[in-house]
Amino acid sequence: MLNDLYRKVVMDHAKYKRNYGKLEDEEVRKVHYKNPTCGDVITLYLKLEGEALTDVSFEGEGCSISMASSSMMTELIQNKDMRTISIIRGEFEKLIKEGKQSNDRVDLGDALSLEGVHKLRARHNCALMAWQALDKALYDVESYKRLI
Repeated sequence: MLNDLYRKVVMDHAKYKRNYGKLEDEEVRKVHYKNPTCGDVITLYLKLEGEALTDVSFEGEGCSISMASSSMMTELIQNKDMRTISIIRGEFEKLIKEGKQSNDRVDLGDALSLEGVHKLRARHNCALMAWQALDKALYDVESYKRLI
């Protein structure tokens, strides 16, 4: 029953992507990322103001896991500071790689529906693709780099 609910949440995000589209602003960071194992692609757009991520969106093509995860990530990190984003990122990676969080106080929202991906090692990169693109986009933000 719970697996059916999770599957519906994943499919809803894959079909009705949140924050999908290009951000048009000259101050937007843009990074293109291709999943090295399957060919899924994402272009991630980030608008930073100081230590805060004030806007985020993405465009891309890929499997339902990568697109749903990208959609969920944008909802999780919108209007958050670098420290909070780093903490969320770490907890999501543990969820995918280990099947559990180490800090239950971190709310992963709909991203919890991807918990079952940890059993499918070949799909880990699909679920983590947007987060890897985020790392690439923020490689030079000192406060983020120190925390990951």
